[in-house]
Amino acid sequence: METKCDETGPRGKPTMVSDLLGDPLRRVRHFPSHVMLVAEYGEGREVVGVVRGCVKTVTRGDSDYVKLAYVLGLRVSPLHRNLGVGTKLVQALEEWFKRQGATYAYMATDCTNAPSINLFTKKCSYTKFRTPTMLVQPVHAHIKPVGSDISIIRLTPKSSESIYSRVFKNSDFFPLDIGSVLASRSSLGTFMAVPRKPRTKPDETDGDFPSSFAILSVWSTEEVFKLQMKGVSRLMHACCSGSRLLDSCMPWLRLPSFPNVFDKFWVYFMYGLHMEGEDGPHLMKGLCKFVHNLGRFDGGCGAVVTELSPSDPVAAVVPHWRRLSWAEDLWCLKKLSADGPETSDWIRSRSSSSPVIFVDPRDI
Repeated sequence: METKCDETGPRGKPTMVSDLLGDPLRRVRHFPSHVMLVAEYGEGREVVGVVRGCVKTVTRGDSDYVKLAYVLGLRVSPLHRNLGVGTKLVQALEEWFKRQGATYAYMATDCTNAPSINLFTKKCSYTKFRTPTMLVQPVHAHIKPVGSDISIIRLTPKSSESIYSRVFKNSDFFPLDIGSVLASRSSLGTFMAVPRKPRTKPDETDGDFPSSFAILSVWSTEEVFKLQMKGVSRLMHACCSGSRLLDSCMPWLRLPSFPNVFDKFWVYFMYGLHMEGEDGPHLMKGLCKFVHNLGRFDGGCGAVVTELSPSDPVAAVVPHWRRLSWAEDLWCLKKLSADGPETSDWIRSRSSSSPVIFVDPRDI
C-alpha cells in the first residue's frame, strides 16, 4: 500500500500523508535482506530521489518457491522529474537484487498512477501481473457485535504457521519465512473463528479442525508508519468530528462514524485470511468485526485494512466502505534472470496461477 508523500494534494485536494517515524528504513527493516538507494544531483550532491527494496522467498502458485524482490517507496523530487532519475534508481536496485540471487522483482501501485506504471512497464520492462482489491473499514466509535454463535480462539505462532503452510501452499506470494512474520512485534496475533460449541482447541488437536472455520492474522502499522489526512476543508473536518462525537455519545444507534484521520493514526492490516465450510463466510465476517473491536480499544487505530485477490471468495464477505476502498491495485512483475530453480516462467504461466494471493503485511 503506497501512500503519497506530498504535504497537500493538487489544488488543495485532500491528501493522505505517510510518516516513517524518522526512520527511512522503517518499511523494510522486517525483511532479512533489504536496502535503500538515493540519487544525488549536481555539484552540491543534492538528494533528489530515493527507492527501497527487499528480497524474500515465496511460493508461485504450484508449491515451488522462488526468490522474489520487491521495489517500494520510489520517490523523485518534483523539480527533477523527467530526467531519468527514477529509471536509474530502479536499474541500480535491480542490480542489487541480482546480486542477492533474486529471480523475479515486483512492484505495487495504484492503477491510476500513470507515471509510475509507464516507468515500470515501458522503461523498465515490467509486466502487469495481478490486480488485488484493497478493502478498508473505518474504526467506528461503537463496538460491532460478533455474534453469540461464534467462538474466537487465539492461536500460537507455531500453530498459525502450520495452518498457513497447509492452506496457502498453492497460493502466490506466500513467504517461506512466515514464522518470522508471525513472531514480529507488529503482528498482534492470529485468530480462528469456529461455531460455538464444546470442542477441543485447535492447538491441542494436532490440526483436527471443524468442517467450518475462518482464520486471519492482524498486523499493526503503529511502529512502522503512521498516516494523516491533510488538505481537508473545515466543513468536512467538522462533519467527520461531529459524526464521531455523536456515535460515541449514542453507541446504540450504530452510526457509521468517521474516525479521526486528521491527527496521525495507524491501521490494522488483516492478512492470511482463509475460510472453509458452509459457515465460513459467517465466521469470517465475525472475525473482521472482532478485529474492528480490537482497533476500537486501540485509541490510535483509524481503520482496518486488507488486500485480496478479487477472485478469492473471502473478498466478497469482508466488511468495508466502498468509498474508502479501491477495486484494483496493480502489481507488476519482471524476470531478472534466466537462471532459477523453477521449470517455467512465472509470468507466462500466470493463467494457471492460484486465484489466491498471500499479501505479506511487510509489503504495505
